[in-house]
Amino acid sequence: MMTSVDAELIRVLGDPLRLQIVTLLARETLCTTHLVEETGAKQTNLSNHLRVLREAGVVETEPCGRFTYYRLRPDAIEQLAGRFAALAQTARLTAEANLKRSCP
Repeated sequence: MMTSVDAELIRVLGDPLRLQIVTLLARETLCTTHLVEETGAKQTNLSNHLRVLREAGVVETEPCGRFTYYRLRPDAIEQLAGRFAALAQTARLTAEANLKRSCP
């Protein structure tokens, strides 16, 4: 069963720019400057999206001099993927058993 934490994570990842950021961070740890270059987003907009991702536990930060690097937290993505995998398995078993509720 999906929890409110799962629903929040789905909402967070549902934004196209945040999903693009997560995809980029899956490949390498990047600073804001790199992310601005890669996405074409304005720095303030990007910073707001990074804050949302950080608060949701999807990314973590690493200070490096005057820059902040962002790294994807794979466990957050794996947890959500596990929920979807379980949901898919339940749907598969339901379809195989041809389970359906009769109408009144």
